[in-house]
Amino acid sequence: MDFAVKIDNGTAVVKTNVEKLNASNAPGLKAELVLINKGSVNNIVIDMTKTKYCDSSGLSAILVANRMCKDTNGQFVLCGLQENVEKLIEIAQLDRVLTITSNESKAIAAIAK
Repeated sequence: MDFAVKIDNGTAVVKTNVEKLNASNAPGLKAELVLINKGSVNNIVIDMTKTKYCDSSGLSAILVANRMCKDTNGQFVLCGLQENVEKLIEIAQLDRVLTITSNESKAIAAIAK
């Protein structure tokens, strides 16, 4: 399975179990995010610890999650970024838009505030 979803106390944690988040699996991530949101969960953490590469399709899926959370007065946090993915997010200047933490526990703490 490319993505593992755990929902606890109204927050969904989605772990990417793929080395590359790209056009071949980003639609699957978007589908998971839509299902989570339709289930009335509006706080989402995406843990990308295992993902070493992300293309524009992957970034698009991340932005979908961010928008869905904002639209439902929830919070979105990205965590566990590998160096290459972090650089891409900085180049795209998404680090100014997204909440990013180093790990899952900090991401959950950021939502709990």
